[in-house]
Amino acid sequence: MTQFTLPQNSFLLLLGLVTMAFVWILLPFSGAVFWGIVLAIVFAPLHARLLAACGARRNTAAFATLVVIVLMVILPMTLIAAALVDQALGLYAMFSDGQLDFDALLRRVVAGLPAWAASLFDRYQSTIINTVQEKLTSGITEAGKLAASYAVNFGRNALNFFIGMAVMLYLLFFLFRDGRTIAARIKRAVPLNSHYKKPLFDKFETVIRATVKGNVLVAMAQGTLGGLIFWFLDVPGPVLWAVVMSFLSLLPAVGAAIIWGPVAAYFLFTGSLWQGAVLALYGVLVIGLVDNLLRPMLVGKDTKLPDYLVLLSTIGGMALFGLNGFVIGPVIAALFIAAWSLFAGAEEFHGE
Repeated sequence: MTQFTLPQNSFLLLLGLVTMAFVWILLPFSGAVFWGIVLAIVFAPLHARLLAACGARRNTAAFATLVVIVLMVILPMTLIAAALVDQALGLYAMFSDGQLDFDALLRRVVAGLPAWAASLFDRYQSTIINTVQEKLTSGITEAGKLAASYAVNFGRNALNFFIGMAVMLYLLFFLFRDGRTIAARIKRAVPLNSHYKKPLFDKFETVIRATVKGNVLVAMAQGTLGGLIFWFLDVPGPVLWAVVMSFLSLLPAVGAAIIWGPVAAYFLFTGSLWQGAVLALYGVLVIGLVDNLLRPMLVGKDTKLPDYLVLLSTIGGMALFGLNGFVIGPVIAALFIAAWSLFAGAEEFHGE
């Protein structure tokens, strides 16, 4: 076993301290740095093509890739966010003005229940209605307080958002321009044998690219399809529900059904049989089919992770890291599998 001298130990201690201090400094911009790295990996093939087309002019290729990202990702996201806020405010106004009467909606649902369920509801009617009213009132009140707090802090939140966006784009430019050099230096600095480093780095890059592209494409497809059927069935706020379904579809197998399932049940229980049947069939055969076909092809195929592990790592990652977790969770799971596979291979090799 290698014995380190006092100067070597002191340098390692210093290296650890300055690394922790550097990470601490970057914490306020951790989201911007994280998504800058993710986008650099995802759009690396596009940048390589643009670099070849620009005659190896690195600054021009990096700037061109940045423009494509702004037009393809950031601008559409901004427009969708504006529409989302508009429809969310519209629904909140309907709640506040009493245009949506939850007592009437609940009674319409009860009227469509079987006789035994309706009699059970009549027995506990007052308790159920009071509980529902209490939850809705508290929910609307909290939503109002949240909206007011966002209104008060809008300037600060907007400033932080634009600063983070500027940091991400600024970092992206240099990652595209000098990314290969930076990656090569990081690989050299990692104290692992090349037998381990190459597969782990390759797996890291593959999983990030597959997870982001696959999950984003599935989310966009499911959200768009869900928003279209909600618009066709005249459900209030189709853009809002489309965005919500897009976010929920990041959870494999169960995501978008959390929204369209209860709406279909409401239609069926309230006598709107054709709307409920259309939505249920559309949800299972169209929205569900997108998840069952595209996700294994775009995510599981490249990451080589089983569906149940993709689901668990995505849910766990989002529980711990928020929205960033839909990338971080599968990456950690894939590196876990890759590291243990390498370890098992090394044990077999040494055993021979």
